[in-house]
Amino acid sequence: MSFSLLGVHHIAIICSDYAVSKAFYTEVLGLETIREVHRAERASYKLDLAVNGQCVIELFSFPNPPPRPSRPEAQGLRHLAFAVADVEAASRHLAAHGVACEPVRVDECTGRRFTFFSDPDGLPLELYEAS
Repeated sequence: MSFSLLGVHHIAIICSDYAVSKAFYTEVLGLETIREVHRAERASYKLDLAVNGQCVIELFSFPNPPPRPSRPEAQGLRHLAFAVADVEAASRHLAAHGVACEPVRVDECTGRRFTFFSDPDGLPLELYEAS
């Protein structure tokens, strides 16, 4: 018996400041809130977010989560990339919200433009021009 992956179901992120990260992902990046659950027994929140109606991100809060070293070249998950129509316009939007982006680069394999930025906890995120 074999199996086949059908797609990415969700991406889980643990944040250090729930209110700040919730505002960043919903107000700055514009992700849609699917549901928000407070888990009192764990002193934790779980916020399910959608990107353009697809690919759910689960944003978690926990009391005193340990920091994780995480730059794009660190071992483990490298980064989370969001597809955008126009990297320059998306970078300007982020800058207007106080989010710094690296200079736009060109993917030498595809010729498409991209840039990196960070979420409130320093997790590396990417904007990748889809067309």
